[in-house]
Amino acid sequence: MTQALRSLADGIDAVVDLIGRVTAWSSFALVLVMATNVLLRYLFSTGSVWAQELEWHLMVPICLFGMAYALRHGEHVRVDVLFARYSPRAKAAVDLLAALVAIAVCALVIHYSLAYVGQSWRNSEGSANPGGIPWRWALKALIPVGFSLFLLQSVAEALRAGLRLRDGH
Repeated sequence: MTQALRSLADGIDAVVDLIGRVTAWSSFALVLVMATNVLLRYLFSTGSVWAQELEWHLMVPICLFGMAYALRHGEHVRVDVLFARYSPRAKAAVDLLAALVAIAVCALVIHYSLAYVGQSWRNSEGSANPGGIPWRWALKALIPVGFSLFLLQSVAEALRAGLRLRDGH
């Protein structure tokens, strides 16, 4: 049973790592789009609403998928000054509690975002700006997807913390 739980956590980690690496390329694309927008605006006094909105369409997946990747690699916010002084058992307990709270918050966000996304999709919501990107609903659809990924990574963290607590280290 222990090996199955570890394998499950490792599988979730692999998925989050893969999505994180793909998302990293979105960061590169975002830099290119922003640089192009700035150059067009200041060198040629021109711009595109579509290109400016593309920045948001690239930023959203970076944030929503990046949060699971950050949790996976321990880059999330934690008060390390206090945490470093805890015993291994206390660290595992704090990690388990944090993971359980994250799972609950993710479940709430997913639950409440589904109606929001559904309404946006049914209305084919797009940009309110002329020349803008017509797929605003697609951005909103990433909310439950991103929080589902974060929930999965939180499950992996909870499994590991629970195993550490059970094993006494």
